[in-house]
Amino acid sequence: MYKDRSTATEGRTGASKSELGTLRDPSDRKRINDALDKHLHLEKSPPSTSKGLNGRLSIPSTSAGRRAPGDSRNASALDKTNYAEDVEDSDTDSEESDVSGSDGDDTSWISWFCNLRGNEFFCEVDDEYIQDDFNLCGLSSQVPYYDYALDLILDVESSNDDILTEEQNELVESAAEMLYGLIHVRYILTSKGMNAMLEKYKNTDFGRCPRVYCSGQPCLPVGQSDIPRTSTVKIYCPKCEDVYYPRSKYQGNTDGAYFGTTFPHLFLMTYAHIKPSRPMQSYVPKIFGFKIHKSAR
Repeated sequence: MYKDRSTATEGRTGASKSELGTLRDPSDRKRINDALDKHLHLEKSPPSTSKGLNGRLSIPSTSAGRRAPGDSRNASALDKTNYAEDVEDSDTDSEESDVSGSDGDDTSWISWFCNLRGNEFFCEVDDEYIQDDFNLCGLSSQVPYYDYALDLILDVESSNDDILTEEQNELVESAAEMLYGLIHVRYILTSKGMNAMLEKYKNTDFGRCPRVYCSGQPCLPVGQSDIPRTSTVKIYCPKCEDVYYPRSKYQGNTDGAYFGTTFPHLFLMTYAHIKPSRPMQSYVPKIFGFKIHKSAR
């Protein structure tokens, strides 16, 4: 059932992974989405969820732009023992680095996708979880080109790939991003998924709280809505219990629905021993050394 991963990817999209990086230019994404939106206004028919390829939808991108796997990124290069240095260098590292890992032909689509710049919040979902139809219940009606997108995620070569046009190949790539995000939000609520996110939390992959009195508390990703394309992902601080924008603009473009509103709170209930106590200090405004009275504020 499974064939060489590089061959499978080229068979589905007609291009290698390095060539697919050229399809992720923001202007190309905007052009595709504008065309799809116009198409939806002209034809009020529901999207096709099978290989009929009649319906089309505009799919949100989970990253600001894809980069070829040959680019270099090492997310663990930040100094975890020095918070001041971590905060000072985080923007530079996120701006200048693209993709971690080697450019090997045996890299799976999931590993490749999770290592793209801006996708650092994602963990790798087990193939076994994705292959269980029960875990994907209801997703076929939300994602166009569902069968093609699922084959792409699992690195399975389809016999009907040759009938897709270049534009449809781009839509399948976008559909795969959306489908993986919707699978991901379910997976991170399982024991395996939470364990994977725990490792990322320990490595401070989700960033630190920008609040001074939280003293660099590691954060967790959270969505403000469970409906796709409603809001972007935010980071939740377990210490002050507030949400903030991610430091990286690339991470800030990720759909918040791919992490959901439940994850950080269920995560902290599951691993109660890592939940920090609320900060005792808070900022006190003063004028010439005197506290400002509440009535004057």
